[in-house]
Amino acid sequence: MQSVDSSSDQPPERTPNDEEKGSGFTDESTSLSEEHRQYILQRHGTVDLDPMPTMDPADPYNWPEWKVLRFMPEKINLALVAFHAMMATFTSAAIHSSLVPISHDLHISLQRATYLIALVIAIIGCAPFFWRPLANRYGRRPIFFLSLLCSLAGNIGCAKSPSYATMALPAAALGSATVTETFFKRERATYMGTWTIMVTFGVPVAPFIFGFLSKRVDYRWIYWDLAIVNGIQFVLYFFLGPETLYPRDTDKAPPPQYRITLHPIDPRPITLRDILHPLTYTFKRRVFIPSIAHAMIFLWASITPHILIPQIFPSKFGLDTQQIGLQFLASIIGSVIGEQIGGWMSDGWMPRRRRVLGGKDPAAEYRLWLAYPGFALSIIGVVVFFLQMDKAGTRWDITPLVGVTFAAVGNQPLTTVLTTYAVDCYRPDAAAVGVFTSFVRGIWGFIGPFWLPNLIAATSFKATGGIAAAFMVVLAAAPVAWLQAVA
Repeated sequence: MQSVDSSSDQPPERTPNDEEKGSGFTDESTSLSEEHRQYILQRHGTVDLDPMPTMDPADPYNWPEWKVLRFMPEKINLALVAFHAMMATFTSAAIHSSLVPISHDLHISLQRATYLIALVIAIIGCAPFFWRPLANRYGRRPIFFLSLLCSLAGNIGCAKSPSYATMALPAAALGSATVTETFFKRERATYMGTWTIMVTFGVPVAPFIFGFLSKRVDYRWIYWDLAIVNGIQFVLYFFLGPETLYPRDTDKAPPPQYRITLHPIDPRPITLRDILHPLTYTFKRRVFIPSIAHAMIFLWASITPHILIPQIFPSKFGLDTQQIGLQFLASIIGSVIGEQIGGWMSDGWMPRRRRVLGGKDPAAEYRLWLAYPGFALSIIGVVVFFLQMDKAGTRWDITPLVGVTFAAVGNQPLTTVLTTYAVDCYRPDAAAVGVFTSFVRGIWGFIGPFWLPNLIAATSFKATGGIAAAFMVVLAAAPVAWLQAVA
């Protein structure tokens, strides 16, 4: 589901110059009436806002930092949305540590067990195509609740499924709890950063937690626990999650913030164009290239070790589910370090450039300079992981996990930098950009488990490391460098 604060699916018309330079938006402050200008100045202290709020206090862009009895609704809503997004990746990674007991219980191979993970990743990438237009018509709250019910039902179905085939069906519903960024006021980079942090942290944290659980109880309790979390989310969002869809282009009154209505907020019918619109970004290099680059790094630096460790380490090193879960500490540590480095760099990067330019907004491509350390660390980490796996014997060796840590350090800031850059280039259509980015990442994440083990079997760990490095250079680092050079 896409959670943004405009009821329009269509981006504003852009000139050819918009594609080549600038940050992808126009200055609305010059066309304000004096009354509107004074309202914005009194409410926000500046007219340098994008998008520009209306003069309606119910407009989510005008929400105050603090409301009596609705404690900081903007920040609470961000937390609920970010946690909702995290639960999508958290759920997809929950069974990583339990692939061996799942394969034994369902009488399937380890590789076939990983397809349960791949299926959820694919649904996470594709579901927003349908959630977005529904959310833009009926509002965020009903779609949040519907997606949570789908995820809850899917988790219960997986917990009760007697076979691999029947488990795959409810597993598809788990991806329905996917959600992307919510934008309020002008803090886009901060909010996008919060969202990407939660999404990427869900991947290593889930197997670490559930590795301990699976050692002590049946792995099906993983799904029961996830269902319980979905229920808690439902209750919290019911009481604390306001409706943020605001009809800006119509005379219709805004919907009640804390009530559910099944009537469309935007009366326009949903068309096929509404559903497929995000795919138009395939032809816009400032979104397509960073999306491919992000997906490629995410595949090799995050999904690959998370898929291979539970497949290889049990037989190679004799590790149980709890010990497998502990291996993901490497990725958690790397993600924490990467976020500290990336957050520190990105917080001052664009504002510093703005001061150098005398208050003028820098070109969006200036942010891409932050991507290259992430590329280097990701490539180094992945290569170290494969080289050390090639050298490892039958006794547990920590050195492959050092590579996993380096890869996570690189992947974490890259996720924020590349996604924020793409959104900055098309801010009015941020929801569609988020759908496209999620789709590309989901497709690559889906196909990875099908061919990665076969690639290693056909070559070697060392050769696969070289292939991975080539993929990341040719399809990630080099295209981003070209994009920055021609901007």
